[in-house]
Amino acid sequence: MKLSDHILNRQPSAIRKASILFTQREDGCKALNVAIGNVSLPMHPAMIERMHNLSSTDSPFAKGVVRYSSTIGLDETRQAFKKILQASGYDVDKLNVQITDGGSQAMELVLTACCGPVGSEDCPVLAIDAAYTNYRSFAQRLRRRVVSFSRHLNENGEFGLPEFAKIEELIIKERPSALIVIPYDNPTGQLYSQEMFNKLAALCVKYDMWLISDEAYRELYYVDGVDKAVSVWSISEEDVPGITGKRLSIESTSKVWNACGLRVGALITDNSELHKRLVAENTVSLCTNVIGQWIFAAISELTLPELREWFCEQRDYYKPLMERFCTDMRESLPGVIVSSAQASLYEVVDLRNLVCEDFNADTFVVWCASEGYIEEDGQRVTLLTAPMSEFYSEKDLRKNYGRTQMRIAFVETPEIMSKVPALLAKLVVKYLQIHPELKKG
Repeated sequence: MKLSDHILNRQPSAIRKASILFTQREDGCKALNVAIGNVSLPMHPAMIERMHNLSSTDSPFAKGVVRYSSTIGLDETRQAFKKILQASGYDVDKLNVQITDGGSQAMELVLTACCGPVGSEDCPVLAIDAAYTNYRSFAQRLRRRVVSFSRHLNENGEFGLPEFAKIEELIIKERPSALIVIPYDNPTGQLYSQEMFNKLAALCVKYDMWLISDEAYRELYYVDGVDKAVSVWSISEEDVPGITGKRLSIESTSKVWNACGLRVGALITDNSELHKRLVAENTVSLCTNVIGQWIFAAISELTLPELREWFCEQRDYYKPLMERFCTDMRESLPGVIVSSAQASLYEVVDLRNLVCEDFNADTFVVWCASEGYIEEDGQRVTLLTAPMSEFYSEKDLRKNYGRTQMRIAFVETPEIMSKVPALLAKLVVKYLQIHPELKKG
């Protein structure tokens, strides 16, 4: 039997690889899993109430019948996404909302609609490395080409963009049809300023590109002095003339709403023609999980102040957790670089000051998942993280910024997260003792 080259070459995603390997262990080791953004916090109480009352008399599922929704999604669910944007201070009157199977399906639809297939003269998607690794996997599946420019993690923990002239040179050379940005960045934890975002938007207008904004983490920002969420919907015609009709945002219930398993997202655009065609394209998938849609739609019944209060609660939870990690990680492993705790629920740990050029974070992560451990109180313990090389497009590993980097997801309880810095430090020390040739100096 034959299989396609695509499927034969497919390897597990970097964010799932460690978890898969760990399930094959038989030595009784326990793992702290910070490899994937699988949020462990409870959903909003209004969503929990609906989940617990699926069979109540006012539930559409009271009689056990679960029918398709329209492809565009339940009206109540679409209104919930609009209301969330209103709570962040944006005008939603001219926005078109389509419900999707999480942000992932939204991204696949966008790549299908806005980018040309491999082999066409232009129309790739332009990404900013380090970029969410699954974007490239979606592009490969759809035979869309990805071009990118890289940010470098500086010693102070900030990811720096190249000069805009360099970005413009790449655009002129590659002729992309779309730019994708994650303002609250996964995997770096960086927050784009609205000013920086507007400059990128101006390039999209100048070179006739779609601006795709992945806003799954909108409202999760921790920078002092920022009093309004950065968004593609915060860009006015006065800010960037011509931006209207070129914008899309990818939305999700997974992160801010702590509902990863619902697999409900949305694709929002101010371009009515694009919206109509995207819905038509998605009719082949029929509809998104209807029970998940209905549970999330409880958000539409909340007031704007209640929504803003929820945003604040989420920020108040993550900010101290991430700031403490930065401090503890640097103390536990002197010389390590940790990205700044600015946004989303991720930070990047870089070992480049501690290891030589033959070190490979992918190999270290595999070792931790498959055989590495630290013994504590008679119990073997290891740590699962996501290696960063797949978040960059550079194929030459020695030139790949991710060669010495790992992503940490803040998805465990504060008590468990407090153990991560020391555990990671001990595993690094043990690994370099086993492989002294990989240690710098």
